[in-house]
Amino acid sequence: MGMLRIISKRGDDRLLWNAEDALAGDAEAKAAVQEAERIFARERAGGATAFRVEPGKPIERVEQFDPQAEQIVMVPRVVGG
Repeated sequence: MGMLRIISKRGDDRLLWNAEDALAGDAEAKAAVQEAERIFARERAGGATAFRVEPGKPIERVEQFDPQAEQIVMVPRVVGG
């Protein structure tokens, strides 16, 4: 099960998907992966940074959406004032 977490001024939004079901052809699972990929692209275009978070492994910055990732955290661009 994968999770996309989007940190924003509203808090922490989450989107879940099942990559195995999507690969098996489940339409709902495919739609969830496509939605996560769309949101990932939108947030990256807006300047957000993405990190892959997996237990027991170092946090890794990622540039492209990976449906096999256990968790991707999107952090918005920080602007100083």
